[in-house]
Amino acid sequence: MEVYVGCCGLTKSMKKYFEIYSLLETQNTFYRIVRPETARRWRELAHPDFVFTVKAFQGITHPASSPTWRRSNIKPTPAHGRFQLTSAVFDSWQRTKTICEELQAPVTIIQAPATFTDAEQNVKSVEEFFRSIDRGGLIIGFEPRGWRQESIAEVCDKVGVTHVTDPFVSNPVSLGGTGVAYFRLHGSPPGKKMYYYTYSDGELKTLADRLTTLGASRVFVLFNNITREIDAKRFLKLIKA
Repeated sequence: MEVYVGCCGLTKSMKKYFEIYSLLETQNTFYRIVRPETARRWRELAHPDFVFTVKAFQGITHPASSPTWRRSNIKPTPAHGRFQLTSAVFDSWQRTKTICEELQAPVTIIQAPATFTDAEQNVKSVEEFFRSIDRGGLIIGFEPRGWRQESIAEVCDKVGVTHVTDPFVSNPVSLGGTGVAYFRLHGSPPGKKMYYYTYSDGELKTLADRLTTLGASRVFVLFNNITREIDAKRFLKLIKA
């Protein structure tokens, strides 16, 4: 089992980050259209073994009413978001795929908004979207929020995507046949405030022990809390001990 550890987004310059870590989940690729030449420059700055994963552009998932569009460099339309089978959504996917190719990223994650429930029509839309796109060999992580486990398992199993989750909330209900487990740690163990949290040594040890139970050949562990770089360093030290 290969384990990759890094952060969701940067808190320092890319150059300094690359000196310490070997994995980064890009965050601005969700909020904005990133030019291919920009992604190419990131790839050139990183060392050859560095791994990027990409958070897919919100045009696939988030409707024009979402506040996340305030940070975008394009204006959303009613045709954006909610996995609609529209040219705007497919263009958002193609732009994401292009960035993944420039970064040589093995995984992209698609995060649904919390308002996108597992209603029957929404589940159908997600399945139809995943069946319609050209993945180009990419592994796709699907991160729904507030869905029932049976709905998540149904989608992942049917269309071959892996369930992205915070391991302190739940284990993935399906790897979708990808062999990849993808964790995003939001700093929210039970009873704690999301993001504003530093993991204890015991919690990191529990996480390390859990990785061996997933049945995955590759595990991506991305810290997304305020102290993410400190916690990622601690976790790396723990799993290498």
